Amino acid sequence: PCAVAALVALSFSGAIGLTFLMLGCALEYYGVYWPLFVLIFYFICPIPHFIAKRVSDDSDAASSACRELAYFFTTGIVVSAFGFPIILARVEAIKWGACGLVLAGNAVIFLTILGFFLVFGRGDDFSWEQW
Repeated sequence: PCAVAALVALSFSGAIGLTFLMLGCALEYYGVYWPLFVLIFYFICPIPHFIAKRVSDDSDAASSACRELAYFFTTGIVVSAFGFPIILARVEAIKWGACGLVLAGNAVIFLTILGFFLVFGRGDDFSWEQW
């Protein structure tokens, strides 16, 4: 029951984040779909974590070099996702209002991804590995 409620809440917040992204693109005043390229960052964000989880053995060490490298790459991906719409707005490919909506969507989506790994990544009997 608790995991189902968490999954519903994460789905709802993901939908809110994607709504912000779509509003930044599809509103008639903005009308440019370049910000949709941040979807690539959403998809590649968890990949370093998955690779580090597979490669590193779960030893007693609190941290490993592989896991730290995965955090580094994930941080680079997240920072790039926030920088991309700012650069697009700076070169006037999109308007600053669209940039703000995309940044708000980025914040919600990345918090949703973080929440997913915090809720389902504990390795107990109900984990994200079932999905």
